[in-house]
Amino acid sequence: MTALRTISFTLNGKQVSAQIAPHHSLLEVVRNDFSLYGARESCGQGLCGCCTLIVDGRAVSGCLYLAAFADGAAVETIESLDRDNVLDPVQEAFIEEGAFQCGFCTPGFVLMVKQLLDEHPDPDDDRIRDYLSGNLCRCGAYPEILRAVKSAARKRRASKAA
Repeated sequence: MTALRTISFTLNGKQVSAQIAPHHSLLEVVRNDFSLYGARESCGQGLCGCCTLIVDGRAVSGCLYLAAFADGAAVETIESLDRDNVLDPVQEAFIEEGAFQCGFCTPGFVLMVKQLLDEHPDPDDDRIRDYLSGNLCRCGAYPEILRAVKSAARKRRASKAA
């Protein structure tokens, strides 16, 4: 029998709590307890980026990140980006550039691009490739993804200038 404990954290701007076992991943908690299905488990080893979540401003592999570590943290999922039914510039750019095919990996890419642009508003190709090296697209939409990152960066700079 595994002892459960309660953790509390901020999820997409709202204070929440969950009963967890020591082995529960943060991905399991956001999907099973809060019905947020954007992040997905694919490889289960932190290699593909499909399970990307943002914890205290840093991207993590949700399949490996123990839920217990999120106690007291701020957690963001892909569902947090379209606040008030307005898409984030990164989401807009992915749509406009056709930077996805099946869409399975897209939430992870979008969150990584958001973190990239938060830290480097005008990244060069090498920086983009470095940030996205942990995200895999089985459909091979990499040229479109690269264009989407550059487009999102331009959109963000334009909105700050306005």
